Formats: sequence, C-alpha cells, structure tokens
Amino acid sequence: MSELVSTGVEGLDSILTGGITQRSTVLVSGNPGTGKSIFGIQYLHHGVSEHGERGVYVSFEEDEADIRGAAESVGFEGFDEMVDDGDIVILDKREMLRETDFSTAVDRLLDTVEDGEFDRLVLDSLSMFQLFFDAEQEKRTYLLKFSDILKANGLTSLLINEQGAVFPDTEVGLENFLTDGNIYFIQTPTDSGVNRYVWVAKMRKQDIDTDIFPMEIGQGGITVHERAGGFSMMGGSDDQPSF
Repeated sequence: MSELVSTGVEGLDSILTGGITQRSTVLVSGNPGTGKSIFGIQYLHHGVSEHGERGVYVSFEEDEADIRGAAESVGFEGFDEMVDDGDIVILDKREMLRETDFSTAVDRLLDTVEDGEFDRLVLDSLSMFQLFFDAEQEKRTYLLKFSDILKANGLTSLLINEQGAVFPDTEVGLENFLTDGNIYFIQTPTDSGVNRYVWVAKMRKQDIDTDIFPMEIGQGGITVHERAGGFSMMGGSDDQPSF
C-alpha cells in the first residue's frame, strides 16, 4: 500500500483515510476566498513542524510578504522561521514573473526543486501557470511533464486552481485528467457571512469519503468537521443548500 502524506487539516485526513498518497499531484479548486491558499500554507507548515518535511511554495499571484502575512493571520507558529531557515522556500511572483518566457520561470522552479531535498510543493495558482500557453495541446504536454518532474523529485504536490463560479466545475478537463486527485473548496453566502465546505471528489489509489463536509477557517488554520453537510451534489435537504 502507498504511503500517505498528512495534510495537517483536522478532519480532512480522516476523509482521505489518512492523507494524500505520497508523490501524487492533487488539484485544489474553488472560487476566490474559499481558503485554498491557506490550505497550501497549512500543508507546508504541518510538513515541517510535524514531520520534518521541507516544502516549496510557488506563487504567481502574491509576494513573499503577503504569504508570510497570511500565515501569521491564522496563527501558524514559526512560519517565518521556517522560511528564514530554508525549510520552506517561497518563489513568489517577483521571481516567477520576472520573465514572460515560460522556460525561464519553470527552470527557476526546477533548479530549486532539484537542488534541494524537498517533500512537499504548492503551486498557486495553476490558472496563472497556464497563461504561459496558447494552444491546448501545448498546455497538456507541459503540464504532464511538469507533474512527472515533481513526482520524480519525490514531491507530493497541491496545484491550486481558481474557479469563477460557486458551483464546482465537475467537467473532466485538462487539469482533472492529469492530476491524481481533486479537492474542491466551496462557500455559499448567508445572511451573516458564508458557509464553507470541502469536497474530495477523486483520489486515485485511495478509498475516500466523497460526501461534502463543513469546514471553517480560524486561528490554527482550516478545520473540517466530520459531520456530512447534509446534502450531495445531486440534491439537498430542507436546511442545507443544494448544488
């Protein structure tokens, strides 16, 4: 049986029956503000603090200061020290978007991955990553090569994917086809704010719970409650939204 990598999110690892399969590439999708980036930071922070596993955070959208600030805002203790010590390496938009040429940006990332002993990687976001390409076939070829390189270097990776709609895009597209798992972060508006949910739609080589579960973001990061949301993607109950 394949070894599992803990996400560090209370409740989510139980849904995943222990964590994410080692050396897999998982797509994390949702609309803005659903907690995807916090999930990525929490995943790397947990890797260092609990397992001694070094990580890389690649951001095409934020500066390093923004990422440090997000970690501080939810109380990830020692995150700054982890970055300062090189246990978490941040390649921010200043590094990745310095050149418009795809090869230069990816070479910078691959040099980091291949020169160090890393276990975890977060790419934020795949949507920006794919803007380097015009043709769909070129996207498919490079994304497949990129995924293979991450696995060959022993990385268990989260690829964050922005979606415009609240309803998860469940069509089998390029990203879904080339990744080993799909996790969706969902939020629905209420009179007092938003309700948040997580849905593990697919995870190859794993027996998972595919119901939708409520989650919250607070001090300490994301917590997933192991009580099903009371609805499915095909219908709902009287007191829960349906999708």
